[in-house]
Amino acid sequence: MPIKEKIKILTISDHPLSPSGVGTQTRYIIEALLDSGDFSVTSLGGAIKHPNYQPQKTEKYQDDWVIYPVDGYGNQDMIRSLLRTEKPDIIWFMTDPRFYGWLWLMAQEVRPLVPMVYYHVWDNFPAPKFNKKFYDSNDKIFTISKLTDEIVRAVTDDVETEYLPHAVEPDIFSPISLEKKRAIREDMLPERDRDKFIVFWNNRNARRKLSGSVLWWFAEWADKVGTDKVSLIMHTDPSDVHGQDLVYLINDTGKTEGTIQLSTQKMPPEALANMYQISDVTANVADAEGFGLATLESLSCGVPIIATMTGGLQEQVTDGENWFGVGIEPSSKAVIGSQDVPYIYEDRVSKEDFHAALDTLYNMSEEERQEMGLAGRKHVEDNYNFNKYKERWVQAMLDVHERMGSWDDRVGYKSWEVITL
Repeated sequence: MPIKEKIKILTISDHPLSPSGVGTQTRYIIEALLDSGDFSVTSLGGAIKHPNYQPQKTEKYQDDWVIYPVDGYGNQDMIRSLLRTEKPDIIWFMTDPRFYGWLWLMAQEVRPLVPMVYYHVWDNFPAPKFNKKFYDSNDKIFTISKLTDEIVRAVTDDVETEYLPHAVEPDIFSPISLEKKRAIREDMLPERDRDKFIVFWNNRNARRKLSGSVLWWFAEWADKVGTDKVSLIMHTDPSDVHGQDLVYLINDTGKTEGTIQLSTQKMPPEALANMYQISDVTANVADAEGFGLATLESLSCGVPIIATMTGGLQEQVTDGENWFGVGIEPSSKAVIGSQDVPYIYEDRVSKEDFHAALDTLYNMSEEERQEMGLAGRKHVEDNYNFNKYKERWVQAMLDVHERMGSWDDRVGYKSWEVITL
């Protein structure tokens, strides 16, 4: 029998082997495509500093998956070169649209050859009308949250959209018993911290994530309930150029004896799952959050969350009837933007509401928090199912290829033709 020719996908995103939320989801999707046996993948891996720019392969997939490290997310010349040398059947790309203006400027050059499929991240209403020209430059848009899906539909009805939220590996990010939680705490924590109420914060140290505010607000709350009873563990880079000097802030608060701790080492998913599992709650009170992967990982581990009622976070903390932690309604909104992005609304929570959310969970018994967390785990299984996520992405890309074709078989896109009068 002749060997079946695989569908070639070119992905552009955060480096798919990086620990970022975008990188992790990109890896999950690529692995699902490769495991199906129907695809091969070439990736432009961006958004991180690279030790070198040599093409990378994985031991499992070998030539079926080649990763090219790039600065930013690539450029037009790279796309032209890869179209010529690799001849991909689909270009798939993901993250905030402000990073892809250069790619959409090539739409009339690229789309006559291959479909452009965008996995879209956007945080909040009002709908960004200025993105319409970008949205309309795609063959299909997948959206990470129901809110993002509503936003795209409010901006344009000229492009096909489909809601397909993130997911996490349930066998790694899984609940444990209270007895096992205590045992892991004994292994991981010094004796002074083993019986504390632990709040886990796993985010990039960046302005919109409110890293400094969370630290200061927690320090004040700890003074109220007792610094020997609570601990905040911040898993982040304390020296990120986009954030604040967290080491300085911790020293400035005087909370250096375990009340506020930093976890700075990159770790495999299994070790990260342990961080959630030893915690009593995971907090994310970002001003703007397209999805919020850390909170989904926490719920998958059966650990309640504190989340701003914004973006994809609000869809995680409640299903409309049940609560899987505490959702904090914004106390104010701010309009930010730039020359490229005229406006983005940010939802800002108050210190008082953050303290109230901490009080709510702190005053619960361990058993009550566990019950809430396990309900959150079921919410993840029902609405962010990992196996369905992988199956849907495989079927979605097969469908795009079948309906839209590529190169000589390209259908569904009409390019401009110049005629002589």
